[in-house]
Amino acid sequence: MTPFGQKLRELRSQKEVTLKHMADELGVSSAYLSALEHGHRGTPGWLMLQRIIAYFNLIWDDAEDLVVLARMSDPRVIVDTSGLDPEATRLANLMSSGIAELSPQALVRLTQVLQKELDDAAPKSE
Repeated sequence: MTPFGQKLRELRSQKEVTLKHMADELGVSSAYLSALEHGHRGTPGWLMLQRIIAYFNLIWDDAEDLVVLARMSDPRVIVDTSGLDPEATRLANLMSSGIAELSPQALVRLTQVLQKELDDAAPKSE
């Protein structure tokens, strides 16, 4: 399951709506929504995201959070390290070959470390 799929399932649960009912309302198949929730489909397009946001009647911050989750939920990531430091290639390959072996807690810790490094490296606005 992707972060977007997990959030979609939470929203459906809060609204107490079935996958089939939501799919009918959005004009898609329940198989498509199920695949989206389980990470068997890529991220939804902009139009589908807008339809989901409208369906759940999400406003500003909640809608933006869902868009960010969708962007961070592609289950088939391609990392192009050409032209980068050799350590970038090593890191990408290590993640690719070993990610399935990591516990959920280890994944959270690694994500937090990487996010902090990215935040620290980002240019500071004045």
